Amino acid sequence: MLDMTMKFPSSPAITRLSTAAVLLLAAVAQPLLSTAWANEQSGDITRSWSMAEFGEPLYDESMTHWPYANPEAPAGGNIVLGAFGSFDSLNSYILKGEFPRSLGLASDTLMVGSGDELASAYGLLASSVEYPADKSWILFTLRPEARFDNGQPITAADIEFSFRTIREHGRPFLKSFYSEVDSVELVDDHQIRFNFNTTNTMKPLMKVAGLSPLSVDYWKDKDISKTYLTPGPSSGAYYISNIDAGRSLTYTRVEDYWGKDLAMNKGLNNFDSIRYDYYRDLEVMLEAFKAGEIDFRAENSSKRWATAYQIEEVDNGEIVLDTPPDNTPGAIQGYFFNLRREPFGDHRVRQAINLLYDFETIKRTILYNQYERINSYFPNSDYGSSGAPTAEEIAVLEPFRERLAPEVVSQEFRAPVTDGSGRNRREMRQALGLFNEAGWQLQEGKLMKDGQQMRMELLLVQPDGQRTAAPFIQNLKKAGIDATIRIVDSAQYQVRVDDFDFDLISVRLNFFPPPGPELRSYYGSAAADERGSANMAGIKDPVVDALVEQIVAAESLEKLQVTTRALDRVLLWNHYVIPQFYNAEHRIAYWNRFGQPDTLPRYISFTATGFPTGWWLDPALDGKLDLDR
Repeated sequence: MLDMTMKFPSSPAITRLSTAAVLLLAAVAQPLLSTAWANEQSGDITRSWSMAEFGEPLYDESMTHWPYANPEAPAGGNIVLGAFGSFDSLNSYILKGEFPRSLGLASDTLMVGSGDELASAYGLLASSVEYPADKSWILFTLRPEARFDNGQPITAADIEFSFRTIREHGRPFLKSFYSEVDSVELVDDHQIRFNFNTTNTMKPLMKVAGLSPLSVDYWKDKDISKTYLTPGPSSGAYYISNIDAGRSLTYTRVEDYWGKDLAMNKGLNNFDSIRYDYYRDLEVMLEAFKAGEIDFRAENSSKRWATAYQIEEVDNGEIVLDTPPDNTPGAIQGYFFNLRREPFGDHRVRQAINLLYDFETIKRTILYNQYERINSYFPNSDYGSSGAPTAEEIAVLEPFRERLAPEVVSQEFRAPVTDGSGRNRREMRQALGLFNEAGWQLQEGKLMKDGQQMRMELLLVQPDGQRTAAPFIQNLKKAGIDATIRIVDSAQYQVRVDDFDFDLISVRLNFFPPPGPELRSYYGSAAADERGSANMAGIKDPVVDALVEQIVAAESLEKLQVTTRALDRVLLWNHYVIPQFYNAEHRIAYWNRFGQPDTLPRYISFTATGFPTGWWLDPALDGKLDLDR
């Protein structure tokens, strides 16, 4: 599965969707405030150490540390985590190469999010922000003590350089992500101002707050448009200390890290080093964990969770299994059609193929009843649709009624539901009827049109996906489709995804609550044919484009929620995706050597390569284990 997850703003530059974007420098750097800006100071200006997209931040400047961090946590110890795949570059900005998803450990951001809120930002590199009532610009004042691990101060020019890098060389999604920024002004060494082409929306301000610096001094005689394996200076609590390309990556804590005493860092970043070992086989990685070679894993396989941890180390408490709740707004996870290829441009074909995905049988026979079906592009959130359209949603959709299927404004969307027996004859008949309407006929067991059999290849990168896809492939074959699965290595997979070289692909697309400009890259027409964009399906729908722009421009949370639910209905009823499943709990396993805060953040995140930075190595617990490293 292609995990397009982004965490904002606390984890910069860790995925293609989370690296800070860079924009064209449209104003000459100035050592003093511009006259226009100075005049604006007399207006209604907000000055603060924090901000929220809607409402007020949860915490004020009296906060001494996050409630979910222990400022007395002991520091020390080394841990090992596992990562799937490989890497051949440390450049997360450009489209070329495969980079580690853990690079955020070595990068601080202008502002950092709270684990108890979905859309807030607190000053990290920036000591304060200023912005006017109309939100047409924002000024960040950097902390003068902020510096890279090589001792060089972090300046406004380093922030501007990261913008320019993405504007000139960045991945398409990153370029589009900050399209609302009109210009950048370097006010002085420690102040940078972003001017927006929008007004009365906080979303662009929140996005630029997630920017990380690139050292101008380091890169002045190097080409940042190419892949590289020599790390640049770190702005975060860790620096990259050892690289074994494609095999392992080690981060070591910066001994004199400039931000260690800030309230948002106290009790975090407690390990001396964090090493990521890379595996190309998920089962081998599991066995490495059970052998004590990996300390922690977030389990994504229902079969492994149900069967693979029945071992002595779990029984005697050396390995801990836990299922903390997942309150984070979810992602649309599903098989995405490539509308650029026939016959997937026909919505009847897509709807028919959806009918052949027998989730109830897969849930019963393969998923150990651990998952529920996804019925929204914004699951587990206040932004997804449910039930029949409300009057407010219908009002949003009314101007587009003639372009919409009648059910979009009249019915609840529910993915097809079978009886779970594995004999989905009813759905097969319905599917064949839709195929017939689209001109496809079942002839001698083959679904034919114009003398050609319908063919379809599901592209995967993780072998695990083959197991849950197999029943679906069998149903496609029963319908006369020449359906196959192809598994490729991570490097080839990335190239094929960037080139849109697939029929069907398994994707997980997170949105960033509240949803905003990222939707343009996910579903907007302008991104559909841009190599490397996040519009996997190749959606080109003027209604979708219009609704996305309304979401970006929404001036209230209520308006944004209603419009997002309307967009959800349009996307769902067009059958661009075969929705898969989700779990409302995390599944984690770890060796019992860690201390943890008494309080968990409300929106705690565990990923395949992610680890709670508020944990620490407990000497008493660790002493009871005999881990031979």
